[in-house]
This record gives sequence, structure tokens and C-alpha cells, in this order.
Amino acid sequence: MKPALFVDTDIVLDLLARREPFYTASARLFSLAETGTISLSVSSLTFANLFYILRKQVSARQAHEVLRNFKQLVTVVSVDDAIIELALKAGFTDFEDAIQHYSALSAGCSVLLTRNGRHYRKAEISVLTAEAYCVRCE
Repeated sequence: MKPALFVDTDIVLDLLARREPFYTASARLFSLAETGTISLSVSSLTFANLFYILRKQVSARQAHEVLRNFKQLVTVVSVDDAIIELALKAGFTDFEDAIQHYSALSAGCSVLLTRNGRHYRKAEISVLTAEAYCVRCE
């Protein structure tokens, strides 16, 4: 069974906006998903955040196209009432990160990939950077 990983918005932005020095690891990660080696999930919140950020860098039409292409690489986890309820009670310092964490748990992911590991001190699953995960795969 292939590993099920949850990807935080920052890692996705590293890929889509080609943010250095993080682009290489994020591109490797999504290449693993493209070849079917791993399964990647993101929350529906991630798509809203991505559109908001990308439309400031490119046109809204281009942002839609980027997201349509990106959608082929991931499974989108719905942010529902239960996830919001858990996130509200969790005591995370960052509410959005609590939503991401509970979305990852809802999707059955074993690892949450982010560059903001310190925000996930209360996480119930492994939290790694894309770089650290890629090193494990080599």
C-alpha cells in the first residue's frame, strides 16, 4: 500500500510559485505522486488559499488553470463541521493549522508535510518537511 501523505499549503506554494530554495523538494514530492509512488491529500481550504495567493501573482484565469492541473495530483479533503469542531477545541496556536491537521487525520494520512513544524506540536501524526520526506525515499 502506498503511503498516504497530507500536504500543507506552504509546500504546495513552494511548487506552484517555484519558491526557492524549497522548490526542488516539493517538485520531487509531487513527482512521486505523479508516478503513483505516494498518495497526496490537501484540504479544500488549501485550494481557497492557493487561489487567493496565486491570483495576485498571475491572472485569475491563470490561477484557475494552475489549480485545475494541480488537482490531478491530489485528493481534496472536505473541511466539514466535524473538522471545524475539532480544530476549535484543539488548542493549536494557529487555527488554520488545526484545520489542516484534522483534515489530514480525516483522510487517514500517516504524515503531514509542512515547513511550519513548530505549528504542529500537538499533532497526532508525523510532521515532516518535504525535504526530510524525500531523504527517506532515497
